[in-house]
Amino acid sequence: MDTTAVSTGTEGSTWGGGNRPMKASYGKLMMWFFIVSDALTFSGFLAAYGFSRFKFIDSWPIADEVFTHIPFYHEPAPMIYVAFMTFVLIMSSVTMVLAVDAGHRMMKNKVILYMFLTIIGGLIFVGSQAWEWATFIKGDYGAVQTDGGNILQFVDTDGKRVAIADFAIVGERERVQQTEQVGVWYDSEGTLPSYTVEEVITGLEANPNILVRTQELTDEGEKTVLSREESLTRIKNNGKLVVEGANLRANEYGSPLFADFFFFITGFHGFHVFSGVVINIIIFFNVIIGTYERRKNYEMVEKVGLYWHFVDLVWVFVFTFFYLV
Repeated sequence: MDTTAVSTGTEGSTWGGGNRPMKASYGKLMMWFFIVSDALTFSGFLAAYGFSRFKFIDSWPIADEVFTHIPFYHEPAPMIYVAFMTFVLIMSSVTMVLAVDAGHRMMKNKVILYMFLTIIGGLIFVGSQAWEWATFIKGDYGAVQTDGGNILQFVDTDGKRVAIADFAIVGERERVQQTEQVGVWYDSEGTLPSYTVEEVITGLEANPNILVRTQELTDEGEKTVLSREESLTRIKNNGKLVVEGANLRANEYGSPLFADFFFFITGFHGFHVFSGVVINIIIFFNVIIGTYERRKNYEMVEKVGLYWHFVDLVWVFVFTFFYLV
C-alpha cells in the first residue's frame, strides 16, 4: 500500500488552515472570547437584579430620590451627575475610536492625543463613581428600621423628604458601642447612628408637620404616607434602629438588597473601567516610545479599544437598570 502523504499546501501552518482563523489575529480573537464570556457574566448579574427588583418592588428605592447629588452643589438635582458620568464614558469611547482610526493610518501623534483623552475620561468616570459610592454610603436623610426590616422615612405635609437631623431632639445620654469583648453574646455592633429611636420619637412628637412614609405603594405607584396619628403609632410600636446611608446590612432608601446589588454590580463594572485605564496607560506609553511604529501596526490599540467599547456598552445597561427603569 502506498502511504505517501498527500500535500495540501498547509503543512506547517497553525491549525492547518493558516494563522488567521475567522480572518482575525489570535489576539483579537481571544479578546472577543473574553468579551463574550464577560458579557454573559454581566447578563447574569443584571438578570438577578431585575428578578429581585420586581419581587421586592414595594421596598425598592426610587432612583430620583437616591442619586440627587452633584459635587459642590447642595440642591437636589436628580440623575444629573449620573448622566454626566455616562456622557464622559461614552465620549471616551469616541476618542478611542479616533485613536484606533489614527493607528490604522499610522498617525502616531493623533494616537497619543486620543488615547490621552480616553485615559482622562476613564479617570473622571472612576473618580466620579468613587464619589457616588461615598455619598450613597453616607446617606442624606436617615430613616428608622422596623423589627421586620422595613424602612420608615420622614416627609413634610407636602410630601418632601425630611432629614432626621432637622427634627430629632437630642437629650442627655450615654451611649456605649458593643464590641466583641464586652458586647451581648460577644457580638460586635456597627458604627452607632447619630440618633436613637427615642430621640426621633421625641422630635416627631414636637413637630406636627412631619409624617412617616412607608415602603408600601399606593394605587398610583407612590410610597404610602401615614396620617399623623398613624405615624406616631408606627414609630413607637415598630421602630428598632436609626439607619443612616446604605451598607451591606441596612439601607435608608429602602430594601438592603438594592445596596447589595448596587455595590456589587457597579463595583464590578468600576473594576473593569479601572483595569481598562491601567491597560490604556501601558499602551499609551508604548505608543510614545514608538513600539507600534516599529511593528508597523497599531493592533494593540485596536484590541484594547474592543475592551473599552465593551465596558462602555455594559455601563449603558447598568445605567438603564439602576437609574432609569
